[in-house]
Amino acid sequence: MEAIHKKVGRNLQAIRKSRGLSLDNVAELTGVSKAMLGQIERGDSNPTISVLWRIVNGLSISFTTLIEEVKPEVTVVSPDESEPFMEADGAYRVHPLFSYNLRTKFESYMVVMDPGCDYGSEAHNDGVEEYIFVHEGELELWCDDESYRVPAGSSLHFSANRPHRYRNPGTDTAKFYTIIFYADAAARG
Repeated sequence: MEAIHKKVGRNLQAIRKSRGLSLDNVAELTGVSKAMLGQIERGDSNPTISVLWRIVNGLSISFTTLIEEVKPEVTVVSPDESEPFMEADGAYRVHPLFSYNLRTKFESYMVVMDPGCDYGSEAHNDGVEEYIFVHEGELELWCDDESYRVPAGSSLHFSANRPHRYRNPGTDTAKFYTIIFYADAAARG
């Protein structure tokens, strides 16, 4: 099992780089010296809990973000390996693919809709956007009393901070992939 200070160093460096911050920037935000931050990132130092708290408070992250396991660089997921969430008596099936995390600020799903299925979604928070890529069949999106038909091979993007509906107007199953991006979380990140 990897030493915890090595995980902390790798995670701190990944967070810093994902935000485009230098060691100087992180030192200013956290009150931890640039030299100490460099030692932590290299895994040369086993920081105290009080130093870790200064880092997480300065970067506005959770404590566990620094100690979580680093995900592999390549992750293969299959919708068949997850239990779908079902609505509309099973006619609307949502297969989770990638869960939300602080670094990416998005989550993604594969959605399968039976012919004629009509599913309404409540408004999401301000700043939430949806990106939809229709793989099979056809999708009709209703938003603000406007209808948008999206055939297989086409994509759609919209601000999801208002009620919207998904409908399969065709006679075949519709399958689409959706990415839900949390812009406000990205702005805070």
